[in-house]
Amino acid sequence: MNRRQDDDGQPILITEAAVSYDEEFAARKKRYSLIMACRIPCLILAGVFGIAFQWPWVAVAFIVLSVPLPWVAVLIANDRPPKKAEKRSRYKPTARGLDAVPNARLIEAAEALDRRQRRTDGPRQARQDSADHEPPRVVDVDVPRTGSDG
Repeated sequence: MNRRQDDDGQPILITEAAVSYDEEFAARKKRYSLIMACRIPCLILAGVFGIAFQWPWVAVAFIVLSVPLPWVAVLIANDRPPKKAEKRSRYKPTARGLDAVPNARLIEAAEALDRRQRRTDGPRQARQDSADHEPPRVVDVDVPRTGSDG
């Protein structure tokens, strides 16, 4: 057995790729030719029953049967083939996936902030707000002070 084929000799489907356009077109041409080939025997049988057996109602029935065949052939040939209902093997997570970690611990935001404040190496950037949450005052030393600041 080839690694790339299953027991029936068919290639193993590893993707959800559609049938190639060339294969689909060949199948549609074959279907159209088969339906149109049914029209010729209908017309021949209509002639045989009408002329040889003198049964005009059977001949008319075969002619009426052959009239919609080109329309049906075009509709069926232009129709896309139905998608195959193959069972795909997909990953399905189990419903008890989180229960496998019994000692899992949730870290609350307040707990993370408390730990950050207790660090001894200091903050990574200068503190932006004062304890009263007022924005810091920026004093430019190059500009002379005027007015009440002064």
